[in-house]
Amino acid sequence: MTIAKINNKQNFFLLTPLFGILIFIFLYFVATLYYPGGSNVDKTTPGFDWLNNYWCDLTGQLAKNGEINSAQPIALIAMLILCSSLWVFWYYLPRLFSANKFNSIIRYTGITSMTVAIFLFTSLHDVVINIAGTFGIAALTGVFIGLYKNKLTKLFGFGVLCLGLMLFNYFIYQTNFLIPLLPLIQKTTFFLFLLWICLLDVYLYKTINEKKSNEQLMQESQDII
Repeated sequence: MTIAKINNKQNFFLLTPLFGILIFIFLYFVATLYYPGGSNVDKTTPGFDWLNNYWCDLTGQLAKNGEINSAQPIALIAMLILCSSLWVFWYYLPRLFSANKFNSIIRYTGITSMTVAIFLFTSLHDVVINIAGTFGIAALTGVFIGLYKNKLTKLFGFGVLCLGLMLFNYFIYQTNFLIPLLPLIQKTTFFLFLLWICLLDVYLYKTINEKKSNEQLMQESQDII
């Protein structure tokens, strides 16, 4: 097997977050089909109510109507796939930026955030949100600095929008202001954030591929000389 083929396989691994997110979204929809029913607004509502149910409702042992939650196993598998995919994302993302002191912060705070987030389904839900959110903000801060310095304005702007929505979610959660709208705002934020991650991941994949190709061409040129 040639070095080029090995590098291509290694680089293809960088798209793990993209595929992981797609699988997560698919399993998310599948899980909603098995949710017995009930929400904070109406305990008697049958099935998953897209306007009033939260993602976390799918991960609980019991549905809001008190029945055994058949969606839980699917939702937990989806959550594990998402978090493990984002471990890969946070580990490799610093390669998008030149070496600096923020790269280690991005990598390890991002991975820590995803590790903690796995436990959202437990009774420590609120604590998990606060801890995972704190590490997540630290990781995102490093990413924004890197995007800004590299003049990736579109990715930077989209990321700031997602961060603003996440902070708005947290504000509503803590104050109960506009709380009836939170399930819908949460899903919108979740979708946009995952879309941003996918765009970053694809850009990372293309950038590293181009870098590897240029290095290979330079090496071949030197060999000819």
